Amino acid sequence: MTMSETQGCEQIRGWLSQRCGIHYPEHKMELLRQRLSRVQRAYTVATLSDLARKLSTDASHELQLAVMHAASTNHTYFFREIEVLQQFRTRILPVLAQRDEIRIWSAACSTGDEAYTLAIMIAEDYGLNALRRTAILGTDISAPVVEQAEAGLFAEQRLERVPADLRRKYFEPAGLAQFRIRQELRDCCTFRQMNLKTTPYPFRKAFQTVFCRNILYYFEQADQLATLNAISDVTEPGGWLVTSVTENIRDLNTRWQPVDNGIHRKGGN
Repeated sequence: MTMSETQGCEQIRGWLSQRCGIHYPEHKMELLRQRLSRVQRAYTVATLSDLARKLSTDASHELQLAVMHAASTNHTYFFREIEVLQQFRTRILPVLAQRDEIRIWSAACSTGDEAYTLAIMIAEDYGLNALRRTAILGTDISAPVVEQAEAGLFAEQRLERVPADLRRKYFEPAGLAQFRIRQELRDCCTFRQMNLKTTPYPFRKAFQTVFCRNILYYFEQADQLATLNAISDVTEPGGWLVTSVTENIRDLNTRWQPVDNGIHRKGGN
């Protein structure tokens, strides 16, 4: 990159960190540049310097969302990190199933794979009727992936980790090598656009379990701490936080007590 392009990329990196907590370390600057090139082509912006200038001066909401969408990875799939999901299934879900209402938040949900995976688990263990008293909220900063999640439509290759029997039970062919998640699962999952850095979170009812996986390592440490404490504020006493096994929050001095790899619990009963 030229000096001007490097400066433009640096300005956008700073904007992303300040605006939505997404942090690109120095060794990932080329990756950021590649992702921003998609925005440049879509919006006919000649240089990264021009793009940085438009972000700071034009205040174009559509362009800002496009940059956020390009910078966030949105890499997800069904039954991701199955070991952590099994911990949820055996340790947490039986407790939630005793409640009149099951309330789960999938933060940074991308295209909804995680939220729908949880719905499948609940349906498998407690029947489709259990979904009628289940509310799973999925949020993501990217509007396009939220729209995809709401549609519940997935290409066949996205379902390669879904066991064949579950694929037959919970997905319906939708043509063009695509499958749509069953209506009963879509009914219990709601998706909204949301920036995790915008705190406090606007929820009226507390969650029993929050999944916040594979997003924290894109945040600076101060933003990680603020996010985890804000999640605690909207979680019931005794509620659970599920993170990725690759994200270590033990040294952040949060309100969460470590239970197992990727499993944490809020104090109280």
